[in-house]
Amino acid sequence: MPNLKAVKSTVSLHTVRSKAGDHVHQVLSNRSELRVLSVDAGKVGDEDLLADIGYKQELNRSYSTIQIFGIAFSIMGLLPSIASTIGSGLDYGAVGLTWGWFCSGFFILSIGVSMSILSSAIPTSGGLYYWTNYYAPDNMKVILSFLIGCSNSMGLISGFCSINYGFASEIASAVYISKDGDFDITNPILYGIFAACCVSHIALCCATSKHTAYLQSFSIYINVFIIVLFIIAVPIGASKKNGFNDSSFIFGNTTNETNWTAGWSFMLSWMPAIWTIGAFDSCVHMSEEAKNATRGVPIGIIGSITVCWVIGWIICIVACACMQNGDVDAVVSPTTGQSMAQIIYDCLGKEWAVAFMSLIAFAQYVMGASILTAASRQIWAFARDDGLPFHSYVKVINPTLKVPLRATIFGGLFGLIIGLLILIDETAASALFSLAVASNYLSWGMPVFLVLLPHGSKKFKPGYFTLGKVGNTIVHCITVVWIVYVIIMSMFPSSKTVDKETMNYTVVINVGVWILALVYYFVYGYKVFSGPKSNLEGEHDGSVDEDLVNIDAQLLEDKS
Repeated sequence: MPNLKAVKSTVSLHTVRSKAGDHVHQVLSNRSELRVLSVDAGKVGDEDLLADIGYKQELNRSYSTIQIFGIAFSIMGLLPSIASTIGSGLDYGAVGLTWGWFCSGFFILSIGVSMSILSSAIPTSGGLYYWTNYYAPDNMKVILSFLIGCSNSMGLISGFCSINYGFASEIASAVYISKDGDFDITNPILYGIFAACCVSHIALCCATSKHTAYLQSFSIYINVFIIVLFIIAVPIGASKKNGFNDSSFIFGNTTNETNWTAGWSFMLSWMPAIWTIGAFDSCVHMSEEAKNATRGVPIGIIGSITVCWVIGWIICIVACACMQNGDVDAVVSPTTGQSMAQIIYDCLGKEWAVAFMSLIAFAQYVMGASILTAASRQIWAFARDDGLPFHSYVKVINPTLKVPLRATIFGGLFGLIIGLLILIDETAASALFSLAVASNYLSWGMPVFLVLLPHGSKKFKPGYFTLGKVGNTIVHCITVVWIVYVIIMSMFPSSKTVDKETMNYTVVINVGVWILALVYYFVYGYKVFSGPKSNLEGEHDGSVDEDLVNIDAQLLEDKS
């Protein structure tokens, strides 16, 4: 039996006595691999648990549970997000929007539950690629974690781009309506608005963590306000015009706006919910700034998904009910340049439409700030483990503000580059939406899939939030099947006839990024990236002796 001093000099050992069972919980971590014997994270301090994972506390823990919920809720930004994607939701008429939202929301919730189970066990800013590394077989863990780190970073930055593109479209639409159509919405104008938005977000997100936490609380208020206003004002306006569409239209209209078969057109119309109810992994990326992360992060993930699923469905129903004369074609091909703007304009007139689109655009702007904040934490965490080009520069934390300023700037500038797709045409710009979906879904699905395999299942030790072994397995299986399906669906073109106007550039860009990431890894990345590694001072560089796993827990407790 090795002595206690030798153990402490080799690994970080934390022993906690449970009030209920007088049981010893141990977490051992080393440079190359986390070994969790049995951890009741709810009884371990946030900084202690982070140290057990292998990292020192570098960021300020200023996010409450409601603010963790707020960052995901803000990024989802229900009304602005639905406004940006409602046209594709109506590709199969009102049925596509209402039932497409409801059905996809159920499966998205399964992803959130799976992610909550994993985040409660190991809460860290680089959660997705960290979990991938931990649960993967030894001969695959480094390359898979590198791929997921790149994909998750790409997904968050693409989400940042798609949100800001939506903002640009909403601003242009408001100007178009205010000038009675005497305004030409060109691609350079859209990119100009987009670029100004990105630059201002970089400046805003370089504020202190405390201030960005307050921003999430403010975002909740503004999103709730415009949702309530929409649900009240638009039906009032519609009732004064041509009245409401009946339930048979709202839940039964099947106008096929594509040349795909009816069934596949219906499936493609699920994309608004898939894109909107996303980025809930932002809660994971804020783990190292969250108070009581093992509880707050799962609550933030599941709470934000559930609220957006239910309220979003109500918004979809109201939009279909208030669509004047049930004219789906007029909304899918709007004269105002934006489908939601067309619905509001038809119901409330010019002044209300301009005011509404301005409010929606403002909420969309706050969404962009929130997702850049989350993206910067993922970028920083990945750079901390030497996973990104220029990692030595990007991973530096500002010593005064305690925020990753360089990672924020890196993410914002990379977003400006990806946003150049806007200059090509509307089809290319639309790829920003599905690009975010495909990249993030691969990142979300990989660690869940690995936990289902024998190697990962054996290593998994539940945290505060769990459904039990059987419940966890059922949810994980649903999650993996759904994720594979969505990745395939997000890369389909909008038409059977593929040309430059109907091409889905996601399949080119996303697969290209995955291939380039692997090429970079095999050419150079493998020299510097060896998976998640501890940055604790005085850590032991060697591997943990496997005999330590068998140390008698009670003896260690007595000696301590």
